[in-house]
Order: sequence, then C-alpha cells, then structure tokens
Amino acid sequence: MGLTLRPQTPASAAVSRALEAKRGLLIVKWADWLTSRMAQVDIQDRPTIERQTALLVDIVIEMTGPLRHQVDGLWFNACDGYGRAAAARGLASGEVVEEIQYLRELLIRHLSEVIAALPARQSMAGVLRLNRTIDQGIAHAVVGYTDVLVESLLNQQGIAVSTSDPDATETHTWLDELEEELKAVQAQRNK
Repeated sequence: MGLTLRPQTPASAAVSRALEAKRGLLIVKWADWLTSRMAQVDIQDRPTIERQTALLVDIVIEMTGPLRHQVDGLWFNACDGYGRAAAARGLASGEVVEEIQYLRELLIRHLSEVIAALPARQSMAGVLRLNRTIDQGIAHAVVGYTDVLVESLLNQQGIAVSTSDPDATETHTWLDELEEELKAVQAQRNK
C-alpha cells in the first residue's frame, strides 16, 4: 500500500499533537455521554461503545496528520457503520446526528486553547477542517442509518432485499476490519 505523506502545516501539526495527547480523555468522555444516554435501554455494552468511539477519535487524529487524504474512505466507512449500529440500537436519525455532534463539542472544548494560540489564519483553517470532517461523518452516519431503515421497510413490503441490520457480531466484525485498516495506515505513517 503506497501511501503519500503530505507535509503538515504548523496548525494541523499542533492540532494533531493536541488530539493525540487528549485521545484517552475524548474517548472516555464521549463513551460516558453515550452510555448515560443508553442507561434506560441496555442494547450495546460499554466495551463496544468504547471501541466505536476510540475508532472514530483515532481516525479524526489521522485526518489531522500527514495521511489525512488516505483515511477519508476509512472515516466514511466508520461513520456509515456507526449509523448502521445506531439504527440497530433503535435511535432516531436526529439522535445519530446528536451523538456525532457531541464529538464536535468535545473537540471544541478540549482543543480551544491550542487553536486559540495559533495565528488567526491557521486557527481558522484548523477549525474549518475539523468541522468539515465532523460534518462529512454525520452525513455518512445518516446514510448508513437510512440504508438500514430502507432495507427493513422493503423487506416488510415483501421485496427481497438482503438485510444488513447489524447485530452485535456484525458490529464487532466491521470494527475489527476498520481497526486493522487504521493500524495499517498508522504503521505506514510511523515508517
């Protein structure tokens, strides 16, 4: 796999370092928030939630780094899978959006000092890049969510469509696949 390292701007390098430093905190805060939302309905276990949040946070970190263009597809696939898993959890589409929006809130809260310390033009570029990443993730999560709903509606109408309503096993399978793909990207970056 021939990946092209792109030069990092000082802004993206600073944001990337800050994200790496706060990775654990972002994952725990996001997983805590998601778990508290699911307290009434025990559909997904905490380790799976943490795997999903860790995967998405790790991909966001890579998207601020030198391989940002190579992980676009990985980000889209991870968010699509997140939307599919959210449909299986019985969420409404607005709730899927809200869950990923909370990642944006965490990023703003925990990166504000780093971004504010950058020159205005660089800080604006960093904020816009992160917002674009989150917006694209939301769009793909909604697509994954909607695909599951359309498939289930067609199946209910008697139209045979192979359903991909994710169960726990399927969720773990796509997490395994995406985590392996991310590890390959990270290994290439560290060469």
